[in-house]
Amino acid sequence: MTYDKKWALDWLNDFSNQIIENKQLLSDLDQAIGDGDHGVNMARGMVELQKAFSTKEPETLQAVFKTAAMTILSKVGGASGPLYGSAFLNISKQITSDELTPTELTTALEAGLEGIENRGKSTVGEKTMIDVWEPVTRALRQEDLTHDVIEAALQKTKDMKATKGRASYLGERSVGHLDPGAYSSALLFHALLDQEAK
Repeated sequence: MTYDKKWALDWLNDFSNQIIENKQLLSDLDQAIGDGDHGVNMARGMVELQKAFSTKEPETLQAVFKTAAMTILSKVGGASGPLYGSAFLNISKQITSDELTPTELTTALEAGLEGIENRGKSTVGEKTMIDVWEPVTRALRQEDLTHDVIEAALQKTKDMKATKGRASYLGERSVGHLDPGAYSSALLFHALLDQEAK
């Protein structure tokens, strides 16, 4: 597997397609514990991201993630824009060459997780997208990432009580629902593994 510019564009375009396809589901999940607009917001951003990639293809691997960060920051409303934007911006800052080793990819994704934690002032166990990002980056570090690992991390958010974000207002009533940000993050990492399989 070569982690280069083409790989990054394929991955993020695939992720965009997954978000657009699951727009209604993401909004339904958000309806249960949030504002109900996660799917709509994310899909709008992803349409714009695909447009940005096709209008003027980024020249380097780093530029792919920087374009993703800037597009998402400016086009995705709600909390998701700043959180995903911070993640992709941090990833881009880690990239210094036009091809990543698996270890460098993991380090870049760990920086992405740090960006989310810093922007959201959140940690593991608070029923947020971090609850997918953290176990995924840990599994990557151990060269043990599978679709099952991603799915297990996502499903764990169902039994968590939200203590961050809009869902935290519901307290105990947030239990029993999947976190929408964790769901969209799971789509991101499923798309990552799908690229490896190609």
